[in-house]
Amino acid sequence: MRRALVLGMAGLLATAGATALAGTADAATSLASAASAKGRYFGTAVAAGHLGESAYASTLDAEFNAVTPENEMKWDATEPSRNSFSFGSADQIVSHAQGKGMKVRGHTLVWHSQLPSWVGGLNATDLRSAMNNHITQVMQHYKGKIYAWDVVNEAYQDGSSGARRSSPFQDKLGNGFIEEAFRTARSVDPNAKLCYNDYNTDGVNAKSNAVYNMVKDFKSRGVPIDCVGFQSHFNSASPVPSDYQANLQRFADLGVDVHITELDIEGSGSAQATNYGNVVKACLAVSRCTGITVWGVTDKYSWRSGGTPLLFDSNYAKKPAYDAVLSALGGSSSGGGGNGDGGGGTGATCTATYSKAETWSDRFNGNVTVKAGSSPISSWTVKVTVTSPQKISTTWNGSPSWDSSGNVMTMKPNGNGNLAAGASTTFGFTIMTNGNTSAPVIGACTAS
Repeated sequence: MRRALVLGMAGLLATAGATALAGTADAATSLASAASAKGRYFGTAVAAGHLGESAYASTLDAEFNAVTPENEMKWDATEPSRNSFSFGSADQIVSHAQGKGMKVRGHTLVWHSQLPSWVGGLNATDLRSAMNNHITQVMQHYKGKIYAWDVVNEAYQDGSSGARRSSPFQDKLGNGFIEEAFRTARSVDPNAKLCYNDYNTDGVNAKSNAVYNMVKDFKSRGVPIDCVGFQSHFNSASPVPSDYQANLQRFADLGVDVHITELDIEGSGSAQATNYGNVVKACLAVSRCTGITVWGVTDKYSWRSGGTPLLFDSNYAKKPAYDAVLSALGGSSSGGGGNGDGGGGTGATCTATYSKAETWSDRFNGNVTVKAGSSPISSWTVKVTVTSPQKISTTWNGSPSWDSSGNVMTMKPNGNGNLAAGASTTFGFTIMTNGNTSAPVIGACTAS
């Protein structure tokens, strides 16, 4: 087994490091664990209204380690009337993500679309005040819970000019509104990464050149920008550009991270799979491409559902595109078989995959995903070993017991341990570091 990579403690949220620990060096068997092994996250857009659907939630929890609220953090949802804020639906998503140790990308603070009508009716002075107040109130509400914010979204036109898009912000506040938004955002939460996000900027073209020049200018003048999001909505008419990787790299060379933020690729079969695989390979080839987010869990709820653009079909079955992504990440869907079967030769197997979640100055949270192999299992056992003077202070979603030293925890289901073939469940714990930030050692998953 391999130790998970121990990452720095700076900030309230640490980059989730993960490795599949299954008694042998088996390949990771989920998108999240495979991406984590490559030092990336693999996320999805989430709609609060679907979290109550068991297939939706179980697929989300098993396969992804980052979420982006699809609509719940946009201006019309969070501030429908001036200075009257509503966070209920977004809070639901953030709470779910935190409970599963997932990163959260905040989307989006300033955008021309999905604005309540009152915003467009403001004069320049009031609009500036409203924009900065909106950024401040929303970011303060989620301070310490958001990995990265799409501070400004889609501020440039399509086409050959590379001009700014007409919007209340552009028309009334002028070119400086983007810089002002970023400076305000940094003053509210200095630890969250601040991103500019746009579409049709995936290759080198007039629009991406305009964004590139803006980022270059910002970096040269100390304007706080940490990352650029490339939405990456593709189809047969607008395929993955041949210079996709080179374009990501030129932005990274400016000193910003690059995120693939809204990936979906219309199509099916091997053609769709190849395109998805190429996107993942491009990200892995750029060291500052830190994560990939697909724009939805299932074709069933995609905004482009007719084009079947996602990795899971409407029945939550994995598509060839899923296999291509997992393979490109170095994972395997074979289920991995290095574990003891724990069932007298029944063939029952499982894997245990660790991911680090929230981090504070004196403690951090860890999550372990237990996944059944190619046969259903009725129970499972996983040992978690911490290094003294560390202590596990809190656990959830399992029934723990400790050895006499208090350093080895054996976790079992706290109820029905049945898992169908390929299904998964997650348990978690809080480790008090007491000055030692080492990752725990996760033992082999034993199934019966």
